[in-house]
Amino acid sequence: MEIPPFELERWLDEYEPDADLMLAESGVRSLPVDRFDLDVGELGYVIPTDGEPAFRAEIAERYGRDAEEVVLTCGTQEADYLTFMSLLDEGDHSVVVSPTYQSLASVPESIGEVTEVRTEPPAWDLSVDAVAEAMRPETRLVVLTNPSNPTGKYLGPETMEALYDLVAENDAYLLVDEVYRMLADDPHPPAAALGPRAISAAGVSKSYGLAGARVGWVVADAAIADGVRRWKDYTTISPPLVGSHVARQALGEQEDDILEANRAHAKANRERVAEFLDRHGLEWFEPTGVNGFPTVPDGFESGKEFCRSVFDAESVVLAPGEVFGHPDRFRIGFGLHTEELEEGLDRIGRHIEAER
Repeated sequence: MEIPPFELERWLDEYEPDADLMLAESGVRSLPVDRFDLDVGELGYVIPTDGEPAFRAEIAERYGRDAEEVVLTCGTQEADYLTFMSLLDEGDHSVVVSPTYQSLASVPESIGEVTEVRTEPPAWDLSVDAVAEAMRPETRLVVLTNPSNPTGKYLGPETMEALYDLVAENDAYLLVDEVYRMLADDPHPPAAALGPRAISAAGVSKSYGLAGARVGWVVADAAIADGVRRWKDYTTISPPLVGSHVARQALGEQEDDILEANRAHAKANRERVAEFLDRHGLEWFEPTGVNGFPTVPDGFESGKEFCRSVFDAESVVLAPGEVFGHPDRFRIGFGLHTEELEEGLDRIGRHIEAER
């Protein structure tokens, strides 16, 4: 098994440590720890190691599934990875909707074959017919993020139902990374609620502002969930005890307050970014979530050139579109604290004007 370097993570590793401002971050500003009870007693493993049964049952209820169909993981990234390892064998084929988070294409491609179905600006609409054309007899999995990372496109129930019908007809599965879903004002039903051939991966990192809790989950048919458990025994074994304790509070008595505040925060910051882009003649699809994927300003040859020059001149980190397969764009995260966003936009705007 060979896997390529994770380009976004290598980019952030190079530029983030020395930056003043981080506008490549893809989540909502982190919540303070003092709003949660942290007393877990002894710092042992979560028992059983796939997640405390009552917590798994609470998550399962959200999807219309049973507790044995839920596995708690160390973040959504691990949820995706373990699902790939559980489902795919050498020679299996996957269809991946792009642009997307690199691991959702690189991991299945390291195991079998991948066909990319590209969505395109300005609307980033997904053609279910294009997915159907990409499928083969050996297709095992169709993969996407919804809402999309990086574009913020949020596919509606009709499209998701059509995708589900397509994979079911072809004895395949649908894996949807839904880590941004709860930032929508009126979230659509999750993928796993569509039926046994749909799998949801999610967590508390992005929508809930709890990246440091490192808690995610897979919701899947019991046989797939069992496969995820077997693979998890070889990776992290147990989800984090303190993180699980915090996540259960965030998904319980604190959820309404957290989501109301985070949605309002995301909306207000999105409006600030929209005004900035309009002022500088840049285009984007107005996103759901806290990531936008604007065009690169005139005068810069590529996303990497633009992002490097912004870092060099203004010590602000952005994510170049090359890491998502679109060198004419860059990803901006606007979930950070408003004062940091405003300062970052001011610096980026100053640099754009200086280069014109």
